[in-house]
Amino acid sequence: MSGRVTRLMLRFLDRVAELLLHPPATAPHQKVGTQGEEEAYFYLRRLGYVMVARNWRSPRRRGEIDLIGWDGDVLCFVEVKSRTTRDVKPAEAAVDAEKQHELAGMAQEYLRHLAGSPSWRFDVLSLYFDQRSAPPQITLFKNAFSLS
Repeated sequence: MSGRVTRLMLRFLDRVAELLLHPPATAPHQKVGTQGEEEAYFYLRRLGYVMVARNWRSPRRRGEIDLIGWDGDVLCFVEVKSRTTRDVKPAEAAVDAEKQHELAGMAQEYLRHLAGSPSWRFDVLSLYFDQRSAPPQITLFKNAFSLS
């Protein structure tokens, strides 16, 4: 119940800010990405993940890790891919070898700052917004790739 109230309140506050503050125009694909990350955050919470970071950046590396959370005793680095169409290629296919390498470097940087050495993995979450009013179609790929 509290997750639903939190989500509604965030949407309300986002809408009020949009009306009052006149934020700079953003590209449609960036809006889809932001909306996808928000949906992913609440989806993972409903699955029992304990979220500890959103859009985590390292001062030493480029890029960001979309979401970081605990799934039980495993620390998960989650890459979120959002799309409005399935016409080109699956959303999860965008996490190619170059992106995996980038994520791995950032994950190693994040792990350096933790006490101990917890178990960890990379998850990829794909979202498709086929219709504006319908909830997105979400697929979670646990342990989507590993370091080689």
